[in-house]
Amino acid sequence: MERTIVQVAHDNADLRELIRRLDEDLAQRYSNPDEVFTVDFTDPKVIEMIFIVAYIDGVPAGCGGIRPHGREFVELKRFYVDPAYRRHGIAAGMLSELEDRATGAGFSLIRLEAGAPQPEALAFYRKHNYYAIERFGEYADCESSLCYEKRL
Repeated sequence: MERTIVQVAHDNADLRELIRRLDEDLAQRYSNPDEVFTVDFTDPKVIEMIFIVAYIDGVPAGCGGIRPHGREFVELKRFYVDPAYRRHGIAAGMLSELEDRATGAGFSLIRLEAGAPQPEALAFYRKHNYYAIERFGEYADCESSLCYEKRL
């Protein structure tokens, strides 16, 4: 199995397809669509984000991104591994890559939001030394949001 992780533009077709699958998964998990936070790809600030796609033998298997919030922290966004490729270390590789890119860009803090309907994701983040924090930013008033951070 050949694994590669590449940085891609926000309009990359493989990235968009993986995010479409992520959105489908989240729509099935959450009863209220307002509890699913996405990336607005029409926002001109989306070009400030760093996106990656993980490939297994040339097939897009996972994606993720980081969005800067000023100089304070980056937020992990649209992090997803296709179910067919889970349990093979792809998520850990992508997370490490995004953390390295955040550090390389001068950030020492990474945050994320998930929810109780995503127990696998929450366990994964805790396993990788993310700890619970108060809800922040757009998640502050969303009762189902669980927020985490990690010092890099």
